[in-house]
Formats: sequence, structure tokens, C-alpha cells
Amino acid sequence: MWPPVQSLLSSCWVEELCERALTLTGTSTFMNELHLKLQEADPAGFLRLPDKTFLLQFWMTVRPLVEVVRLGLVPYKEGLRLQQVYVNRHRSAPVHALLLCQHSPVYTTGIRHKPYPGPFLDQLRLLGADVHHTNRGGLITFHGPGQLVCYPVLNLGSFKKSVRWYVSQLEKTIITLCGRFGVEAASSPHTGVWVGDNKICAIGIHCGHYVTSHGLALNCNTDLSWFGHIVPCGIEGKGVTSLSRELQRDVSVQETIPHLLDAFRDQFNCQLTEGETPEPEQNFGVSSA
Repeated sequence: MWPPVQSLLSSCWVEELCERALTLTGTSTFMNELHLKLQEADPAGFLRLPDKTFLLQFWMTVRPLVEVVRLGLVPYKEGLRLQQVYVNRHRSAPVHALLLCQHSPVYTTGIRHKPYPGPFLDQLRLLGADVHHTNRGGLITFHGPGQLVCYPVLNLGSFKKSVRWYVSQLEKTIITLCGRFGVEAASSPHTGVWVGDNKICAIGIHCGHYVTSHGLALNCNTDLSWFGHIVPCGIEGKGVTSLSRELQRDVSVQETIPHLLDAFRDQFNCQLTEGETPEPEQNFGVSSA
């Protein structure tokens, strides 16, 4: 049970709270519950309470804690399953996660389009790729090795309850990352991040009850020829690019991840901690659009 706001400044309770926050390991649930409770409180009310300075300093230092989970190379279906596992954790308390992975070759479709013709999807399968229909926004795109896929599973109640803000922060994260590599990237009326008329990062999200899933896919050293068989994200007359193409050198996913984490931490004003990699499910199977 959480104490009432009027007792938050009880010295013994605050000391115990801070000691727990500073000394316990694996405290993502605790810290994120605390963050939500503090957000729900009235700062003006605290100003009328004794010993307010200490709590206000503590208030300013509390940031959402996000677990970084490194999945490696996984089939797309397994990525969907793991996202749902982490989404389900939010049913009891905010437990934010950032799932990082690469996928085996796969074409995915979003909810902004009627079903694609069966013969067209069959042609994509003949290329050696899986095909999946998803509940994310956007149209058809490609995921494959050399592409850094990031699935933030966040409760926006710990950040800002705005999907528009969230997508903008994802775009700013990638623009900042690209800048660190010396690549000038920008957002546009079309969702995603672009270098000129070429998309370098696709963004497609799902958000239910302010809990996010799906996310972004940044081309690092992806084989871009896979995109030649589709109209990426349904945008005619545009192309795709990668960090490697822009820099004329090989830029791997592993080289890119630290820059992504730094940029994400800054844009979302959060703390990052390493999470445990879950055990893979056997017999992934194939799901088709």
C-alpha cells in the first residue's frame, strides 16, 4: 500500500524509500510504480508540507527505468511473441523494456491497407522471406539482417500520454543517432527518418491503453535490394538508404546499438538497465499475411 500524499514527507518513510531505490537491484517495477505515483501527486500540495526540499529534489531525480533486452537474431514471429510477453507485464505495474534485435528476412504489413493480393505475397515468399500481417501502423516494409530493430514496450503514463509525442521522440532519437555518425537526417510529413528522399529508418507502432509495442527499424548494413520488390511503406517515388551506404563503409548493428541507447536515454529522459534475455520458444513456425 502507498501512504497518502500527506504522509509522503514522513522522514522515516522517505529515508526508507530512498534507501530502497538506491540500493536494491532489479528495481524496475518499484521505480516505475513510484514514478507514476509521484506524477499523480500535486506538486503544489507538496509545497505546503514540511521538509519539502528533500522530496522535491528526490522528485526531480526520479526517472523511468527501462530494461534493455538484447534478443539477437530472431524470427519475426518470435519477436511478436516476446513483445506480447513484455506488454503483459504492464498489467500489474509499469515495467518498461527496450527490445533490440535483428530479424530473419521478412516482409510485414500494417493496418493501414486492405489485404495485399495473394499472388503478390507468394512472390515475396519465393524470394526466401517470410510474410506477416501485424497490428502496427503503416504499410508494407522489410526487416532483415543488418537492420537494427527496436521495440520499446513502454507505459506512456510514465512519460507523456501522447502517441504523437511518442512517435516524435522516436524520430528525434534516430535523428540524433544519425548525427553522431555524421549523417544529416530529418523527419518529414511521412513517418520515419529520412536522408534526403531516402528513408533510413521506418517507424510503425501499436499503442493500447498507452502501452506501446512494435517500434522502429534502422538500416545499418542491410541488403537494400530486398526493398526493391515492394513500395516501402507505400510511398511512391522515394528510396531507402542505410548508414553503411551514407558513410561508404560497413556500419554494423553492434556498432550502432550504443549510440541508439544513448540517444534514447536522452530523448526519453529515462534510466537504462540491462535486462535478462528470455529463453527462446522452440518451433517458431511460420505465420502468413
